[in-house]
Amino acid sequence: MPAERSEDFYTTLKPFARFSDVLDHSRYRPLPQDWIVGTADVVNSTGAIAQGRYKAVNMVGASVISAALNDLEGVSFPFIFGGDGAALAVPATAAERLRRAMSTVQMWAKEETGLTLRAALVPVDAIRGAGLEVSVARFQASTHVSYAMFAGGGMAWAEREMKAGRFVVPPAGPDERPNLNGLSCRWQPIPARQGTILSLLVTPARGADDPGFVQAVGEVVRLVGTEGREGHPVPAAGPGFRWPPPGLEMEAMASRGTTPLAKQRRKLKIQTFIARLFDLTGIKIGGFDPKRYKTTTANNTDFRKFDDGLKLTIDCSEALAAKIEERLETARRTGALYYGLHRQPEAQMTCIVPSFMTDDHVHFVDGSSGGYARAAEGMKAQMAGQR
Repeated sequence: MPAERSEDFYTTLKPFARFSDVLDHSRYRPLPQDWIVGTADVVNSTGAIAQGRYKAVNMVGASVISAALNDLEGVSFPFIFGGDGAALAVPATAAERLRRAMSTVQMWAKEETGLTLRAALVPVDAIRGAGLEVSVARFQASTHVSYAMFAGGGMAWAEREMKAGRFVVPPAGPDERPNLNGLSCRWQPIPARQGTILSLLVTPARGADDPGFVQAVGEVVRLVGTEGREGHPVPAAGPGFRWPPPGLEMEAMASRGTTPLAKQRRKLKIQTFIARLFDLTGIKIGGFDPKRYKTTTANNTDFRKFDDGLKLTIDCSEALAAKIEERLETARRTGALYYGLHRQPEAQMTCIVPSFMTDDHVHFVDGSSGGYARAAEGMKAQMAGQR
């Protein structure tokens, strides 16, 4: 039965700490009937990636979450980052605020980056009317941060409806700006230490409760668990930082509001130069500990998730990558699933940092040369019957 409506729905979900429990259906609860699902993605992200605009694609994808967190301050809601987009769900009382956040982000993306972001708001009752469900669980990634997991097929259906032009949220007017405070991407690309950064997508062919899908995904999760730090792509001491940071231009576009871009760029150069000095010296100031911040960044990173299917960006050996691919190909041939994977030498991060003085900052990781978007190309080819 669907969960009763409650604005406290997400906060009352008990988090689980072992990622292997992501396949345990008892961890999930259905969204309340009057909640709204939001979904967004970059149109032709493949073309942008072919032009080398990996960081811009990731930044625009994460901007939806950033704007929603800022505009819906005080509302606890589940969200998930998909590389070139995002999905989230909110109570009905927050639906109009989410609509505004999504519409202003679309205009910002077009004006500042030249990328087209599409978005949709889909009522949960419409998803259930299609015979699907949106169930949510919370994975405790670290002491300070948990991430939402989605099951039931409803999120994937909502994304398909968006791409078909239904439930559309139109862009805002040119004078409206989103609140993207805290959205940044200052870290250097993170090189593979074990051999390769593997971005992986696995989706069920016949339904998430199909035994073949569950068994294959369970085996992949167990295989990844044998790798050092369970395939975590970010070093335990945190990612590297240089000055000026590679994402400074994108951060200036996100944070400038109505400030001229050149002025905001100069401001960020000063801020990041000071941050670099702290990083080099390890000096603590005003309660800010740069070493602690970097290790917390690593702990809080979102590198594995379930969104109507498994999504991973891991650092692993080529032997393990080959073993994972072999196992998934066997399952694909039985008709249990589709998968896509992409190997690359580095990972990259996009961050949402409400405050440098607290430990609840969230960090999204993707492959540095297309990652999830490239993996999705391979999966779509399988679905079309191509090899």
